[in-house]
Amino acid sequence: MAGAIKESKAEAVKRESRGLRGTLKTALANEDSGFVDSDAQLLKFHGIYQGYDRDTATARKNQGMAKDRRFMARVKIPGGRLTAEQYLTLDALADQYGARNLRITTRQGIQFHGLVKSELGPTLNAIHQALMTTIAACGDVVRNVTATPAPRKDAVHRHLQEMARHLSQRFTPRSRAYAEVWYADEEAAATELPTRAPTPPAVGVPPAGEDDPLYGDAYLPRKFKIGLATPEDNSIDVLANDLAVIALFEGERLTGYNIAVGGGLGLTHNKPQTYPRLASLVAFVPPGELEAVARAVILMQRDFGDRADRRHARLKYLVDDRGLPWIKATIERYYGQALRDPAPMPPFEVVDHMGWHPQGDGRWYLGIPVSSGRIEDSGALRLRTALRRIVGEYCAAPVFTATQDIILSEIRATDRAAIDATLREFGVTPAEALTPLERYAMACPALPTCGLALTEAERIRNPLVAEIVAALTRHGLEQERISLRITGCPNGCARPYAGEIGIVGRTPGQYALFLGGDFPGTRLNRLVFERVPYAQVAATLERVFGHFATARLEGETFGDFCHRLPNEALRALAADLTDRAAVA
Repeated sequence: MAGAIKESKAEAVKRESRGLRGTLKTALANEDSGFVDSDAQLLKFHGIYQGYDRDTATARKNQGMAKDRRFMARVKIPGGRLTAEQYLTLDALADQYGARNLRITTRQGIQFHGLVKSELGPTLNAIHQALMTTIAACGDVVRNVTATPAPRKDAVHRHLQEMARHLSQRFTPRSRAYAEVWYADEEAAATELPTRAPTPPAVGVPPAGEDDPLYGDAYLPRKFKIGLATPEDNSIDVLANDLAVIALFEGERLTGYNIAVGGGLGLTHNKPQTYPRLASLVAFVPPGELEAVARAVILMQRDFGDRADRRHARLKYLVDDRGLPWIKATIERYYGQALRDPAPMPPFEVVDHMGWHPQGDGRWYLGIPVSSGRIEDSGALRLRTALRRIVGEYCAAPVFTATQDIILSEIRATDRAAIDATLREFGVTPAEALTPLERYAMACPALPTCGLALTEAERIRNPLVAEIVAALTRHGLEQERISLRITGCPNGCARPYAGEIGIVGRTPGQYALFLGGDFPGTRLNRLVFERVPYAQVAATLERVFGHFATARLEGETFGDFCHRLPNEALRALAADLTDRAAVA
C-alpha cells in the first residue's frame, strides 16, 4: 500500500510464525546445535535465548570450529514467589542441566544458563510438571509481573502478590505453540490444547480457534513490563516499568491505584534518540478496574507503538512522542470511560528485606543477599547446598526479589537458630555483616553468556564492590546507603540508570559512570564519565566520595549530592585520573 510504514524484519517473523510455532518443533528433532535466526527470535516468546560461549568463540573460530551454542531458559515467577517443592525442583534441574547453578533475575524470575539444545525439552517439561512455566518470560509480550516481595501476612502484601499472579495469567499469550513444541506428555498437551488443528496450517496462519484479541498476530512492538508496589516500599523500582501500578491503601483497605506509564531503561551508546526513562503518573484507577485499565494500556502500545524501528519501539517513546494528554485520552478510549487524575500519595521509600523479619502471623522470614543473583556452590561459599537444606528441612517458601536476593518465608521461631547455624556452616555471609553498598549492589550476567555484552559485569562485581567499599571506608562512609548497579552493556538489565551509581559497559575493559540517581527510585542518574578503564573506576569514584564526605549538606545522600553538582565539578574532582579518557 502506498505510503505504508515499512515494518522491521522482526515483525514479519512474528506475523508468519503461525502463533509462535515457526519451525521450532522440526528444528528440535534435527542434529544441529542451534536454531535458524527466525526460530531464535521465536524462542524468546517461549522463555529461551539462544547464545554461545563467548569465552571460547575466538579460539574455536581460529580452529575452524562452529560456535559452542548454549541457551538460557528463564522461568516466569509472578511476584517472585514459589513453594518449597517448586524451588527444590529448580535446584534439582540445576544438577541435571546447564551450568549447575540458578540465577535470580532482576524481575524476580530464575534463569538456567549453559543449556544445550537437547536439554531444552527435558528442562521445560520438568518445570511444567512443577506447575511453573517459561512462556512469555521473554519476547514482545507482557513479561514477568513484579511485585513488592515481602511475605507479610497482611492485606497489602497479599493483594500485591495476588494481583501479580492474576495479571500475569490474564496477559499470557493464548497461542498453544508452547505446549505443542515442548510438552513430551501428549495427554497433558492435549488437555491444554482442546482445539488442536488436525493438520499443520499454512505459513502465517495460526490454527483455527486460536485468535488472541490482546496480542493479535504480531504481538507487541517490543517487550512490556508491569510492576506493582506501594509508596511505602518501592524495592522493585516500579517506575522503571512500562506500566507502573502503585497501590494506595488506608490501613489495610485498598483505595485504588495510581497508574504511571512509559518507564524503560535501555539505551544505545552515542544514539541520543535512545534514552532511559521513568514512568510518568497519568491516572488514578479505582479498585476492581486495574485489569481493564492495564489491558487498555497494552492495546494502546500494540496499536501505536513503533513497529519500524525496534530501538524506538518501547512505550516510553510513544509517551514522549504523543504527550501525556494524548496518552491518557487514548487509554480512556480503550478503557471506555474517563479516568481521574492521579491521587496524592506519600514519597517513595525502600524497605530493607534482608535479615530476619516477622511475617505478622507468628512466623518469620529471612532475607539472604545473593551476589549477582547467582545461587551456586563455589569454594567456601556453598549457597546452593545451604538453601537446599533449609528449604527441604524447614519447608521454607522462597521469594525472589528484584534486587536478585532471596527471601525464605514461613519459618517457625524455633527454627531460626538452626537456620542461622546452617548458613554459617556453608559459608553464607549474613546480611548484617555486609555494608549497605554490598547489600544493594546489582550486576547483570554479561560475559560470557550474553551476546550483547560489551565487557564484564557479574565477573567483576565482587572485586569492584570490594574496592569501592574500601574507598568509602577510607572516608568514613562505609555505612552510607548507596545503590550501585553494574551492567556489561547499555541495555539496562540491572537498572543502572535508576541507581545512585550506574557503571555501564562502554567498550572492552572500559565503563561509563552515571551518577546522581536517588535511592527511592524516583530520579534517573546522568552520564558523567564517558570512558573509564576498569582499573580506575573505584579510584574515580573515591575522588567524588572524598568531596562528598567534606562538602555534603546536612542529611544529603550521595545521589542528591551528585545531582546537585554539575558534571564539570564532578569531573574536576577526578581530572588527574581521567585526563586520558573521554568524558561526556
